[in-house]
Amino acid sequence: MTTIKQEDFIASVADALQYISYYHPADFIHALAEAHRLEQSPAAKDAIAQILTNSRMCAEGKRPLCQDTGIVVAFVKVGMQVRFEGDLTLEQMVNEGVRRAYLLPDNKLRASIVSDPVGKRLNTKDNTPAVVHVSLVQGDKVEVSIAAKGGGSENKAKLAMLNPNESIVDWILEVVPTMGAGWCPPGMLGIGIGGTAEKAVLLAKESLMAPIDMHELKARGAQNRLEELRLEIFEKVNNLGIGAQGLGGLATVLDVKILDYPTHAASLPVAIIPNCAATRHVHFELDGSGAAVLEAPSLSDWPDVNWTPSAESLRVNLDTISRTDIQSWKPGQTLLLSGKLLTGRDAAHKRMSTMLQKGEKLPIDFTNRFIYYVGPVDAVRDEAVGPAGPTTATRMDDYTEMMLGELGLLGMVGKAERGEETIAGIAKHQSVYLTAVGGAAYLVSKAIKKAEVLAFSDLGMEAIYEFTVQDMPVTVAVDTHGQSVHSSGPDEWKQRIAQGKTIAIQAVS
Repeated sequence: MTTIKQEDFIASVADALQYISYYHPADFIHALAEAHRLEQSPAAKDAIAQILTNSRMCAEGKRPLCQDTGIVVAFVKVGMQVRFEGDLTLEQMVNEGVRRAYLLPDNKLRASIVSDPVGKRLNTKDNTPAVVHVSLVQGDKVEVSIAAKGGGSENKAKLAMLNPNESIVDWILEVVPTMGAGWCPPGMLGIGIGGTAEKAVLLAKESLMAPIDMHELKARGAQNRLEELRLEIFEKVNNLGIGAQGLGGLATVLDVKILDYPTHAASLPVAIIPNCAATRHVHFELDGSGAAVLEAPSLSDWPDVNWTPSAESLRVNLDTISRTDIQSWKPGQTLLLSGKLLTGRDAAHKRMSTMLQKGEKLPIDFTNRFIYYVGPVDAVRDEAVGPAGPTTATRMDDYTEMMLGELGLLGMVGKAERGEETIAGIAKHQSVYLTAVGGAAYLVSKAIKKAEVLAFSDLGMEAIYEFTVQDMPVTVAVDTHGQSVHSSGPDEWKQRIAQGKTIAIQAVS
């Protein structure tokens, strides 16, 4: 019988969550480095370079890879010859580990979990509770696979109850383009097949805990039907041309993982869950000898990629910019923003909408200003602000007419695509939408020289800040005419990929 001390379990969970907040798995870094080497789309290559540079900066500075430090998901396999020494339940131990990790003063992580999800949605302040899946297995050890899952990628999860004779590949090829870029590709696709509806989703999530090995699979070839599916889906999804950040390119997914389970003869449940460019997970075991020890990766695992702004980037002064100035901006153009930049996201927009409906005056004048959709990590040491990458802009679509038409906002900064009505509104009001790279939060934060809360301080990370920025890198996603790079980019690269394959086939013939 193995005895696991309560403190060892809690400390291991806390250490693991700190570890994955700033260390990418080495397999992910190697796969992303190869994608960067092969990428031919300038916009996608630049985005991947930012993600790789950000990753190394986080490893060196021990700060979060992404401002969204995730909802904690733990798969805990408890050997049947294990006993725990302590008075907490297993879930309580996991949650105490989460609490310690997220409140650690030297690297405080963003608390994103809200209770009463259909009511007041109050932040729990310590990122608890975690989602814990426990299973009893043979043996005398405890195995833990733990992840911090960002909301942008988690929100793209899909489930279908297919007929047994329907094509899984066809369904996935229909679904992936509808997921947009809010999951911050390139990343992984986790797929669960079989069981029941909830089992398929659980399988998809668990599959994402496995290391990236697509390059090995391609080299040796498929040895079973699931591996055949992995290879087919990997190739066909990348052929869609979605590319890094949805800008169009060769690398949309770095790997495809699949787990299956026996199912009812009348059923074919299939679930898909993506992992984003801030892939965060780690595995450890406890055998009673003490807390788990996680070895820091070597900096030699990172490629020699050091992103710097393009010399062709247009420098923009946010303090003097006018509606006339932005008329010449084109989709895909890179900008460097300097000056005063407002922030705000879901909760702030909802509160402003409620205030306007009541006839109340807003505390901020948005006329001819730019707003950044962000919920930053708290600053530590001498930082102006912690990692502050963009959140998915689509969630603010319902408020765009209010912001542009009623409040006179000039431009928005976020990540991923906008809806058709929003794009029409951008064109109507001669506004613009810009994107920053999701997965480059620490890099982006270095351009923020000052951060001051202007309103709604009770909302925490969702308060309205005013950032003073210097050369903050962004890309024009939607111009004043309503042209979107998230449409033109993937369309262009889907055609290029298809043409390239046609030329290759003709050459062989």
